[in-house]
Amino acid sequence: MELKTVKLDIPEETNCILGQTHFIKSIEDLYEALADSAPTIKFGIAFCEASGPCLIRTEGNDENLIQIAAKNAMKIGAGHSFVIHMKNGYPINVLNRIKLVPEVCGIFCATANPVEIIVTTTEQGNGILGVIDGFSPKGIEGEQEKKERKEFLRKIGYKL
Repeated sequence: MELKTVKLDIPEETNCILGQTHFIKSIEDLYEALADSAPTIKFGIAFCEASGPCLIRTEGNDENLIQIAAKNAMKIGAGHSFVIHMKNGYPINVLNRIKLVPEVCGIFCATANPVEIIVTTTEQGNGILGVIDGFSPKGIEGEQEKKERKEFLRKIGYKL
């Protein structure tokens, strides 16, 4: 067994969702979940098929994001994993819809931060062991940081 980390390419002003699913129709169901969630969202999806031809299946409404998702899926190479890259929306806008897709088994991360995926390789193939999302904490927020957090959430429209 071999362990490695895979750094995802997450372009500026985009978000990434990494998850696991279990059936080839997932790619179309994920497309519908995203398209139905937010009409202005641009996205690309890549799904690693785990049997048969074992292809990376792709869908989306933005060719560049489709290519980025496919490139990241190929780097991870874990069966039944999927990568979504999106812009003009946030994971909070689509995450519940993605979780409701019947084939989705789980979500590893939903972020715009730098991401490293811990991947193991066996004779059979690759599997995702975990995710490093962003950086380690540097301390505990004080009153000024609380004020800034609250102002930020209101500035972007998620709080009154």
